[in-house]
Amino acid sequence: MDDDLAGLVLDDTRDKMHKAVDHVRAEMGNVRTGRASSALLEPLLVDYYGTPTVLRQLAGFSVPDAMLLVVTPYDKGSLGAIEKAILGSDLGINPTNDGNVIRLAFPPLTEERRKDLVKVVRHKAEEARVAVRNLRRAGRHDLDALQKDGSLSTDELERVERELEKITHEQVGVIDNLLAQKERELLQV
Repeated sequence: MDDDLAGLVLDDTRDKMHKAVDHVRAEMGNVRTGRASSALLEPLLVDYYGTPTVLRQLAGFSVPDAMLLVVTPYDKGSLGAIEKAILGSDLGINPTNDGNVIRLAFPPLTEERRKDLVKVVRHKAEEARVAVRNLRRAGRHDLDALQKDGSLSTDELERVERELEKITHEQVGVIDNLLAQKERELLQV
């Protein structure tokens, strides 16, 4: 009985930590690195015949070279709406529309802008670490409650808390690796 409840708390906490890591991975993917990437546009909302629609549902993406992204709409009638959504986004890139596709030329990043983006990425990583630690604290709180009910012995509580600590360190390590990878990507000229 005690193992089942403690296992449920651990599994729930592990799942939530994985979601926090996945979230920061997606957030970091949205940070522009000076290279063309469809990840920057995929979540963009387009007003498609009065309905806000995610761009990845309306168009295909291709990256013919490192500084060019080509957006090919499935419906040519949505070309103007897609262009308007890109212009209205915070990407700071002007789309070129030839009537069939939209081309986005990514200018190279300046050294100052690269350093600013590294600060942004570090902040996102720190927010993710804090989220993981908060989840650890919530898991510990649940485990303490189980011990107070008598559902968990003191020895078992210590064992499960060590496991919780191990899971936390693993997830923080994943976040640190993501950060290091993104920093290298941003600072690479």
